[in-house]
Amino acid sequence: MKEFKFKINGNDYNVNITNIDGTTAELEVNGTPYKVEIDKELKQTKTPKLVRAASVPSTDTHPTLAKTQSPGVATTGSIKSPLPGVILDVHIKPGDMVKRGQKILVLEAMKMENNIDSDKEGRVTEVKVKKGDNVLEGDVLIIIGE
Repeated sequence: MKEFKFKINGNDYNVNITNIDGTTAELEVNGTPYKVEIDKELKQTKTPKLVRAASVPSTDTHPTLAKTQSPGVATTGSIKSPLPGVILDVHIKPGDMVKRGQKILVLEAMKMENNIDSDKEGRVTEVKVKKGDNVLEGDVLIIIGE
């Protein structure tokens, strides 16, 4: 179990603790077995096992829905913030037509600038943020209609 080396009055002792059960410990001192009583009960420590539940990003509407569409299909919906941060620049306005992959705004998150691109095609019906706004993960930034 555990091995210790002691030096007492110039004599070397090798002590191996083989078993601890409640207030009794079994050990060997230089190969000789001993049973020792302990004044308090020792509990062996166990390493805890962490179990985490599966997480679903808050930007997903539902984990069973498809996350992609066929190319060229006009879709409606909203563009959500992937990270908490500050809006640095907005490149579109209501009424603009956007294409899939077009840069629509710049978000500063964790001291880095992140380009937010459109994952939908269509006409911008509403811009819910402006330059300097603080947003949280999952906040709706832009609404795109047909």
